[in-house]
Amino acid sequence: MITAFLPCRAGSERVPEKNTKTFAGVKGGLLVIKLNQLLQTKLLDRIVLSSNDSKVLEIGFKLSDRIIIDERPEHLALSSTSTDDLINYVPQIIKEGNVLWTHTTSPFLVPEIYDKAISIYLKNLDEGLNDSLMTVNRLQTFLWNEKGSFNYDRSIEKWPRTQTLPELFEVNSGMFINSVENYKKLKDRIGSNPFLMNTKGYTSFDIDWPEDFVLGEMIYRRLNEDE
Repeated sequence: MITAFLPCRAGSERVPEKNTKTFAGVKGGLLVIKLNQLLQTKLLDRIVLSSNDSKVLEIGFKLSDRIIIDERPEHLALSSTSTDDLINYVPQIIKEGNVLWTHTTSPFLVPEIYDKAISIYLKNLDEGLNDSLMTVNRLQTFLWNEKGSFNYDRSIEKWPRTQTLPELFEVNSGMFINSVENYKKLKDRIGSNPFLMNTKGYTSFDIDWPEDFVLGEMIYRRLNEDE
């Protein structure tokens, strides 16, 4: 069984009402877009919408009876709440199977990508290759910290071809798939050997700041202009 876990706390500080404010003309905004994407994902069995925001819960309740509403305790919906605390909460409300954790702020992760990720996860699990999955951005570029170049040696070559640089991966938080058993055992939303699924281009776009919201609307309108 694959259960989607969609956390949506109230009180977004960077973009007020980020989850539900109208997005590219869509009433209910990023929340409605994401819930419809999850409802169209063929390999998902259930969707758990977890929030302390009454508007979020009302939208989820009205949209489909396939959506399971979790009224999250306030102490787990604060800006100071750690992700680790929320991770430990998940197996209390999802008792068995596998959890696909995703966010409204990834509006370009569409049903086909979720289905592909689930298929990869189940295949790798069956073959003993990986015990979990998370989406990442592949980085192969010049990276520095305050001391200088981080991923290449400038004493050998100051500006090597980027193709020769080591591959690094940025966790983009679009999706995590893991078993409830691992949640309990490892207290983590990934296992000990996750498959790194590289999501390319705008599919990995994350809406975190006001300018992201505006740019995301532009991309969404362009992709849906013929509908």
